[in-house]
Amino acid sequence: MVMSLSGCTLPSFAPNGADEPARPGGAATGSAAPSGTIAWKPCPEIPRELVGRAASGMSYDCGSVQVPRDWSAPSTGDTYDVALIRIRSDRQRDRIGSLLLNPGGPGGSGIDIAVYYSFGQALGGLPTEITDRFDVIGFDPRGVGRSDPVKCLADADQDAVFGADQDPVSQAAFDEFAAVNKRMADGCAQKYGDQLPTFSTEQAARDLDALREAVGDEKLSYLGWSYGTLLGATYAQLFPDRIRALVLDGAVDPTEGYVQGSEAQAKGFERAFANFTTWCTKTPAKCPIAPDARGAVTDALAKAKTSPVRGDDGREATAGWIFYGVISSLYTESGWTSLAEAIEELQRGDATGIFELADQYTERKPDGTYSNMFDANLAVNCADTEGAPTVAQVRKLQGEWREKYPMFGAALAVGMLPCTYWTGERDPYPTGPAKGAPPVVVVGTTGDPATPYENTADLAGMLGVGHVLTWEGEGHTAYPSTDCIVDAVDGYLIDLKVPQEGLRCPAR
Repeated sequence: MVMSLSGCTLPSFAPNGADEPARPGGAATGSAAPSGTIAWKPCPEIPRELVGRAASGMSYDCGSVQVPRDWSAPSTGDTYDVALIRIRSDRQRDRIGSLLLNPGGPGGSGIDIAVYYSFGQALGGLPTEITDRFDVIGFDPRGVGRSDPVKCLADADQDAVFGADQDPVSQAAFDEFAAVNKRMADGCAQKYGDQLPTFSTEQAARDLDALREAVGDEKLSYLGWSYGTLLGATYAQLFPDRIRALVLDGAVDPTEGYVQGSEAQAKGFERAFANFTTWCTKTPAKCPIAPDARGAVTDALAKAKTSPVRGDDGREATAGWIFYGVISSLYTESGWTSLAEAIEELQRGDATGIFELADQYTERKPDGTYSNMFDANLAVNCADTEGAPTVAQVRKLQGEWREKYPMFGAALAVGMLPCTYWTGERDPYPTGPAKGAPPVVVVGTTGDPATPYENTADLAGMLGVGHVLTWEGEGHTAYPSTDCIVDAVDGYLIDLKVPQEGLRCPAR
């Protein structure tokens, strides 16, 4: 089901440990900080819930913006509430405005990512150069998290899909896998019906303009990762004259068809997995499954189909859970060590590590419940999608892609089934130039598994105003991974200085 993701960006760090108490926040001395139309209220409980504490020197305020459920028919009176968090540093000076963040998915929480990123560059978050000049605004798009969340997938069905063999070879196994996917798609249709197309990316992009106005900014400053690049690109086509600065990191290529995009992801993950296995061969001291990491993972998948290891919570580490543990580990280079250790532990009969990786990706909680990330992912992807393949076409591609991309191809093919069964109306996003927009920075990572590097130039070219910035690194998305990328992006966000054409930042 979920391999149709446009690439969900997960926090690659978890701020913890002692820190000095948070100081009072609010608008800093000398800041020209318009309040807009949002009734902000302090919400320090949000960072406490997510990471156990607030970041030092930061204040957290929450609010919401009411938007039409359907922007093409606003007079109906039906609305969604879009939830936001505003994070301000008590060091803020010479305020530029607000910087709106979207972490991707679709289905990722912008509120959560803003909180994680408020802990500073030392912990993988935003540099002080940014938090000193901007209010950081995280928002959950319509249908996500705290914004009238879509919830139509049963926890048991998600367990069944994630735990299933992601390459059901026999017709009986394929039919069983397809039936669960159909049940999930039908459940969403029964619950939401005619409302389903309102979760599309174009609707969310129109919300984004309402948020810009509500926070009091004449023009939008925006940083979007992964699917957030699609949201930002859609905004650029709809509202090119309302952009101040747009950074799109981990590009989705809007011009790719659904099947083409799924195959591109299969290629991207296959390349990233090959890079992982090469790393294992070159650094065996860090990789307990060296020298044949591919063989170790393949063997673990095969054994799990007949004799899966049972975890502490009673779940069996089936081939599906192992597969999603592999997927999760490829989103960051630091995840490679975790994957190698998890597979080695599995060989010794311990499934703890593989379940930790898989549950991080799927957002499965210890009590067996799920967030609504994949409900929203399904609703948005399928509302956006035209040209979903038939079941017969999926079955054919499963075999073809298995040969081309042995680890991930078949899974990416059967991952298209939910949108095949989707009965909701479609509302595809626009694909064309952002005429009249200022320069847009499009960042690509050469080893990115989920949004392959080739998409970078394609998105920049489609917009017509895109400027490519390259990170020769591993993992999904680049900012704020290295000083070179940070300097280039910060210079653009703060001073509107477009990075040098063709700039390529080294891995480290």
